[in-house]
Amino acid sequence: MGNDSSSWDKIKEHTSARIGLGRVGGSLPTKEMLKLRWDHAGARDAVWETCDWKEVIESLPNWKQTTEVGSCATTRQDYLLRPDQGRRLSEDSVSKLKSVSQQKKNYDLSICIVDGLSPLAIRKNISPFLNLLEPELKLLFKKIAPIVCITNGRVAVGDEVAEIFGAKMLIVLIGERPGLTSADSMGVYMTYEPTIGTTDERRNCISNVRMEGLSYEKAAAKLLYLLKEGIEQKRSGVLLKDRMVNSIDGGDVSFEKHLPK
Repeated sequence: MGNDSSSWDKIKEHTSARIGLGRVGGSLPTKEMLKLRWDHAGARDAVWETCDWKEVIESLPNWKQTTEVGSCATTRQDYLLRPDQGRRLSEDSVSKLKSVSQQKKNYDLSICIVDGLSPLAIRKNISPFLNLLEPELKLLFKKIAPIVCITNGRVAVGDEVAEIFGAKMLIVLIGERPGLTSADSMGVYMTYEPTIGTTDERRNCISNVRMEGLSYEKAAAKLLYLLKEGIEQKRSGVLLKDRMVNSIDGGDVSFEKHLPK
């Protein structure tokens, strides 16, 4: 393709990857270098942002039962330096959830919203995604535990929440590690019969959920498919084969196609 900038421009229309940047001597052009630094600063800011859980909860008007807790990582610095602390709830949080679970146990589904490595992703994506799913989840599951919002959490912290609630199925919505072109990607993790110590091969992951990435509709359709298959087969993770036909195969990945019957 050589140095034909018009050819690179055509390819750039289909990707946000850094390609065909050009060069000045042995360096990047000033414009591209400044853009790289801008995106790097955005990724750093996304990591250090904090979630306003009150704002998040207010954006989910149809979810009446919610509670806020924290992991063992009491500061953001602890969270970044000690990943293990983000995988477990603090003692106060455990006591708080146990008092909530005493009112009703053995739920069909537990939902955790976790700030993760990009609280920005939660702030931008949680409301449109979860509000889209709300009616379908309430059709699929009779008993849904209160939504738990977790500060300084990792994916595995949801296992402890689900164990306290006695939930058969767990959904963790978490801010993913920011990239230089996507600081606001949300990840969705599904686990069947989670317990403390559950390992990653037992989870199903849907990644890059955001306006410029995997659309809310396609991510919701995928999650509903996995949930229904997980319930039917009583499994998740590598044992749950994803046979959902995708658009590359000419299949229908529309949201409505995968609503509960």
